[in-house]
Amino acid sequence: MAVHIFGIRHHGPGSARAVRDALTALEPDCLLVEGPPDAQEALPLLMNAGMQPPVALLIYQPDQPSRAVYYPFTVFSPEWQALTYGLGRGIPTRFFDLPQAIQFAREPAPAAPEVGEGGDAPTEPAPTMRAKARSGRRAAAVAEPPDVRDDPLALLAQAAGYSDHELWWEQQIEQRHDATDLFLGVMEAMTALRADAPQRRPDEDLREAHMRQMIRAAQAEGYTRVAVVCGAWHAPALGEEHEAKADAALLKGLPKVAVTATWIPWTNSRLAYRSGYGAGVTSPGWYEHLWHTPAQTTIRWLTKVAGVLRDEGLDTSSASVIEAVRLAEALAALRALPMPGLAEMHEATLTVLCHGEAGRMRVVRDRIEIGERMGAVPPETPAVPLQRDLDAQIKRLRMERTTAIKPLELDLREDAHRAKSQLLHRLQLLGIPWGKPERVSGGKQGTFWEHWTMQWQVEFAVNIIEANIWGNTVALAAVAYARHAADTAHDLPALTTLLDRVILAELPDAADYILDRVENEAAVAADVRHLMLALPPLAKVARYGDVRGTKAQHVLPVLGTLFDRALVGLPLACASLDDDAAQGLLDSLDAVQFSVDLLDDADQRAAWAGALRDLMERETIHGLVRGRCTRLLLNSRALEAAELELRARHALSLVVPPDQAAAWIAGVLRGDSERLLYEDGLWLALDHWLRDLAPETFIALLPLLRRAFADFATPARRKMGDKVKRLSDATPTTATTAGSDAHPIDRARADLTLPVLAQFLGIGKTEGK
Repeated sequence: MAVHIFGIRHHGPGSARAVRDALTALEPDCLLVEGPPDAQEALPLLMNAGMQPPVALLIYQPDQPSRAVYYPFTVFSPEWQALTYGLGRGIPTRFFDLPQAIQFAREPAPAAPEVGEGGDAPTEPAPTMRAKARSGRRAAAVAEPPDVRDDPLALLAQAAGYSDHELWWEQQIEQRHDATDLFLGVMEAMTALRADAPQRRPDEDLREAHMRQMIRAAQAEGYTRVAVVCGAWHAPALGEEHEAKADAALLKGLPKVAVTATWIPWTNSRLAYRSGYGAGVTSPGWYEHLWHTPAQTTIRWLTKVAGVLRDEGLDTSSASVIEAVRLAEALAALRALPMPGLAEMHEATLTVLCHGEAGRMRVVRDRIEIGERMGAVPPETPAVPLQRDLDAQIKRLRMERTTAIKPLELDLREDAHRAKSQLLHRLQLLGIPWGKPERVSGGKQGTFWEHWTMQWQVEFAVNIIEANIWGNTVALAAVAYARHAADTAHDLPALTTLLDRVILAELPDAADYILDRVENEAAVAADVRHLMLALPPLAKVARYGDVRGTKAQHVLPVLGTLFDRALVGLPLACASLDDDAAQGLLDSLDAVQFSVDLLDDADQRAAWAGALRDLMERETIHGLVRGRCTRLLLNSRALEAAELELRARHALSLVVPPDQAAAWIAGVLRGDSERLLYEDGLWLALDHWLRDLAPETFIALLPLLRRAFADFATPARRKMGDKVKRLSDATPTTATTAGSDAHPIDRARADLTLPVLAQFLGIGKTEGK
């Protein structure tokens, strides 16, 4: 009973083609592929016509959906080719790695879903960038001493004198015309590397013991030609003699948890190293091209590149493509290569098609070498009810799930557009941010327009499973989650923000429930800042609610009550503030101003202006707060230029502590700069104050002053500097003789006498000054 072991590299077209050819020659009667046995029942779907790689097996705990792992496959994955070979010929085809049910039970819950290496053990994705101990490869971004098990083939590349193991792999495997004895060579190399490897990992022994037990089980069933496809590192361990009793004892009594497996779409970009995927490749788009285009590889690749550059509006002629092909082939000939590889394509593309511009090359890298092509799974793939409902809505609304970033404009006066808006807002509530709302300047604006940036993420599959606990449809789940969020909210701002989101999602039952919670919380709320921060979401609901069928009269009474209570408590809330507390209060002041401007109620505007003026005139209030009140009154046209100049001179007078004067400046400067550029009196007062500061005081206040101007763009700061310079040049600096009523001295004319006086006194001009 022969066992034939094929050690492979995950996601390599050369390795995949070699596996396919080896299996065709062997004609096995049983096929074992490294992968999770938990997904055995999902394997038949792989042959469905609707299954279009790249795809991934998703295995998760139903009671804790966040505990999930992905096992990605693409058409050039050796495991994919082995599975399609076996299933297509009716050969018993099985996954034979250690079940994920055992691995979940042995380890604490991960912080984020993990990504498995096709048939190898999982590693965590880009958000965490950490390597798991049980992983066959480590995430590329982990900065720690390399382990031979992380990428054993990289060690072979290094031994062959290659600093780039991807280049070694491409030249030795992808460009290899004869794969005879390839797997025997891999087995010998891995055997030598394992002999010098450091201490074994605990999970490694368990995994390899389970693989051997699965091989023994296949032999016990009478299969005589068992083919095993596994990661190259494990191949020697499966070919060596081990006692069955020892393996059984090692696996005995291991705990398990219930898991569920399904297929989900995947993307080429998620197969790349840069995504943090440990078993990834640098250029999945290039490898896919090698798989599908074994003939005329160079011509067709560079033609693709030219097409992408043309799509970006960059001129790329046919003559340039021909020249790039010639250069790539010439480079391959100079380097004694059988055909141009990705390195030669790079050089030809950058030199001829991109004219040496790195920006163009990045476009090629992102669009072609990596790519964002997304796979597909058949409709009969197991899915939770929420996923089914979402799929139905996406189909009904004719929306497209794509990982490419695309803009979406919605006119809420159209029923179809309004339904899309509902869906996107409801998904946002459920933690599935398929679309991101955007503010645009120019173009289509107004109450009835929404602008979104759309991008589907493959990880949303887990988010959908997690959200299914709230309901079996998007609407029911969103309502249930909103009610739960309202019950667990701890303050008014959180409740009113939630109310605004629910109104946008058009969930009237949830909106009524949250509004009741807002009224109850407002009745007992004592924090003035919370009262103020709660106003903007309510103002938006009152102002724009009618667009979505929400009546403003339901919200206005609550908003009016919060506004009145905030104004009553504001003076006391502003008393005796330290620097941090004063800084925190600015957001609250801005929140009330936003609400007042949005509603444009004359009584509220007058009451708010009165409160701001009262704070502005109180010298005991922190300078930052007084400065901000001054600016808000100026923006509301409740403060004339003459009064602003008077307030500025008072706030920046010598009797005011320098730190409070600087804080007042920071409060005034907060926000847009355009209006301030026309206030000459403010800039003159600021200029005079800075001139009169003692050097040591100026140095002490400089960090605060720099922060005050830091939020302005460079052009705005330049305009401010020019403004002060022009005002200073236009305003003569005068001085009077102390203790006399003499005419003012014109210092500019007086400076003309300094060189003559310096000669009389026998000193340099500079010293004379």
